Amino acid sequence: MATGATVGAWALVLSLWGAAAGSRNLTAQIGKPLVLNCKGAPKKPPQQLEWKLNTGRTEAWKVLSPQGGPWDSVARVLPNGSLLLPAIGIQDEGTFRCRAMSQNGKETKSSYQVRVYQIPGKPEIVDPASKLTAGVPNKVGTCVSEGGYPAGTLSWHLDGKPLIPDGKGVSVKEETRRHPETGLFTLRSELMVTPALGGAPHPTFSCSFSPGLPRRRALHTAPIQLSVWASCPFPAPEPVPLEEVQLVVKPESGAVALGGTVTLTCEAPTQPPPQIHWIKDGTPLPLPPSAVLLLSEVGPQDEGTYSCVATHRSHGSQESQAVSISIIETVEEGSTAGSVGGPGLGTLALALGILGGLGIVALLIGIIMWRRWRHQGEKRISPIFLPRKAPENQDEEEEERAELNQSEEPEAAESNAGGP
Repeated sequence: MATGATVGAWALVLSLWGAAAGSRNLTAQIGKPLVLNCKGAPKKPPQQLEWKLNTGRTEAWKVLSPQGGPWDSVARVLPNGSLLLPAIGIQDEGTFRCRAMSQNGKETKSSYQVRVYQIPGKPEIVDPASKLTAGVPNKVGTCVSEGGYPAGTLSWHLDGKPLIPDGKGVSVKEETRRHPETGLFTLRSELMVTPALGGAPHPTFSCSFSPGLPRRRALHTAPIQLSVWASCPFPAPEPVPLEEVQLVVKPESGAVALGGTVTLTCEAPTQPPPQIHWIKDGTPLPLPPSAVLLLSEVGPQDEGTYSCVATHRSHGSQESQAVSISIIETVEEGSTAGSVGGPGLGTLALALGILGGLGIVALLIGIIMWRRWRHQGEKRISPIFLPRKAPENQDEEEEERAELNQSEEPEAAESNAGGP
């Protein structure tokens, strides 16, 4: 009963039936259980059979039978004559043979050649290049596969097609290591290529691991795409100084009326032309590369500080001086009064202006009439209102009075003559 329960709990049972004199190849995953059937053995005791094992654990043939005990935890014969390996390992690789005698005396032989395997993790490309230069050797990266058995192989692919090392434009440096305790393998493959001048500008590389046993699928890395730069036989030009990248703004002041248009042009004198990106208030704008930035129907959201960044593959990146964009507030004709204080205040100002003008006119008329009245009044003042003079001047006073009387007589006669 206990033996039957153990057999029923196996995670994996692999069996192979062969001809009496034939030998079959069998593969099993490391750490999994394996059952080998003994062909021709009676299903129930008594049984006449024996197993012979020649593996990495034995120096010579190891013999097991139903009558004998188990071989430690390595293997044991089951009641039906099959051989059980509870957890097969690398040392269990080898030859397994069974010879059984049936109840009628017929002898049957079974033979197995057992190999084990372990699937590694997905390979990956470490230390990949950021770019390639045409005409010179370049390291693409190193493909690594860990924890596999048997060792297997690594291979490179270019644009989905196998890349064959030729020692010239393509070379591969391989390294294989085996763990001293587990016996599993680690593979490394370093790829060097020399891109041809005028070749594909953006080649795609990938790597794959192929197991050492047949009928096992290959494992592939994620592809990497690199850019190929043209090699330059001359010394690299000096980086473009910051002052050579200029930002031109129209209007020049950067001040524009609400709803107006502003044009920003980034000038970088390099060949081939660099890529131009724009920055506002220190934050890159999510716009495609362009040497011209057009701000139409400018609003408050467009105010701020703008600059441009010119990026050239051989000159690096340079940023221009910043310019400020601001909005000018304008007032339309006919709305001045209303914009200041409303229509009531405008009417009051007009009335005060008219009254002020009338007051000035009245003042001028009053001054003119007062001066005329004063002039006439000086002529008609009576002598009796004049101040008395000293006695020594009486003779002169009498003479003046006589002259005054003579001048008044003709005026009185004229006034009498003109009366009714």
